[in-house]
This record gives sequence, structure tokens and C-alpha cells, in this order.
Amino acid sequence: MVIKNQTKNTTLTDQCAVADTFFSRLKGLMRASPLQPGQGLLLKNEKSIHTFFMAFPLDVIYIDQSLTVIRCDENMTPNKLGRYVSRAACILEVPVGVIRQTATARGDHLLFEAP
Repeated sequence: MVIKNQTKNTTLTDQCAVADTFFSRLKGLMRASPLQPGQGLLLKNEKSIHTFFMAFPLDVIYIDQSLTVIRCDENMTPNKLGRYVSRAACILEVPVGVIRQTATARGDHLLFEAP
């Protein structure tokens, strides 16, 4: 899946995997290799994440049902518990630096496209 920041006309990921089952969301990126540029993981129906059993940091973007960014957490390091965001419909995990490079911020509207 391709995820673009429509507000800023930037691409967040062009190789995004989707975790949409209980077990795929639970596993997430645990014990995975670090995300490469362009990669990401979209956790559907999630309001919080953790980075336990991970060996690399992430940028984390919380998204509501209308595909609007409601929170951005840069450089979330391993073995942390993320914030619970009640309005989140999904959470996007991307390599560190993507939020800054794309100037993604609260209120931006995202666009999800098939590759």
C-alpha cells in the first residue's frame, strides 16, 4: 500500500504492509529487521502500540477514521509503551525521520492507495 500526506503532497511509504488481524497486530514489528526507506506497517483498529522486543526505533503516526493525523511521535525507541489515543482508527509505523522529512503534523490528511 502507498500512503501519502495529501496536505503536504509527500509520500510517507510506498511499501506499507497492513496488520489487520489480532495476531498480525500483536506481532507487529517484533523481532523484525529495521524498516528501510519507503517501508511501513499500518496497524488497523489500534489505539496504542509498544516497541517491546524490537531492536530499532520508529516514527509513529496516529490516524483517525477520516484519515486525518491526530498525533505524531518521532523516534520511539525500543522497549517503550506508546500513548493510548482513543480517537485513533489506525497507527502507521515508519522509519525514524519520515515525520520530519515529510513535515507530517497533526491535522494533515492522508491518502491510502493500492500499489
